[in-house]
Amino acid sequence: MRIVVLVRQVPCAVGGLSFNADNTLRRAGVRSQLNDADACAVDQAWRIAVRRTGAQVTAVTMGPAGAAAALRKSLVLGADEGVHILDDALAGCDALGTARVLAAAVRRLGFDLVLCGAAATGSATAVVPAMVAEILGVPVLCFADGLKLTGDGVEIRRDDGAGVQTWAATLPAVVSVTPRCGTPRYPRFAAVAQARHKLVRTWPLSRLGIRRSEVGLAAAVTRVRAVTPVEDRGRVVIDCDAPTAAARLADFLAQRELL
Repeated sequence: MRIVVLVRQVPCAVGGLSFNADNTLRRAGVRSQLNDADACAVDQAWRIAVRRTGAQVTAVTMGPAGAAAALRKSLVLGADEGVHILDDALAGCDALGTARVLAAAVRRLGFDLVLCGAAATGSATAVVPAMVAEILGVPVLCFADGLKLTGDGVEIRRDDGAGVQTWAATLPAVVSVTPRCGTPRYPRFAAVAQARHKLVRTWPLSRLGIRRSEVGLAAAVTRVRAVTPVEDRGRVVIDCDAPTAAARLADFLAQRELL
């Protein structure tokens, strides 16, 4: 069985940020990490692979040289090999261009199951998994809170707030998972050591047979022409004893459908 996991290196949610003397943000030394949902996808791929003889897990990423860190973490979490699509032409690639490149890499590798995080920290568009599946011409199951293989298919569980739903598709298929699939295993020292000897291949766009025009790079760069200030909605101050404050805070969040 061939499992391909699409991973991405993203900025850390906190940390690495500092401020200038005038209290303006200075974006120096911002750290990055493997996207949380992608880490869950790698862990799920490993759990499937250990139960199937001959299963192979390949992690795939695209981007500048620093993106390779996502592959190194994926190898520690259980991927057998990594593929880094590295090309200067990918700077500013939009969602559709990203999907075309990743789909071409997946097709070249060959696959039975493609796993990825439901959304990336930062952009959070959650559209790339469905686009990759459309380009590959296979079913897609999105926002999986749990998954399992069933014979020649895959089944996911998804909680949409109104109840738990079960969806299924035949293989090959693309599945995007959420962090609710489960916290990835904490890697042992042996896994870290073994990851250093696993193969990581670097492919340019030409290796995938993709021309610059095919990844939509001409229209991929976003330019900010104007900024409209957001209306000041004020702030809410809760000043009372702890039990009452907790009740008022819960009511405030519930009214805005945040609970």
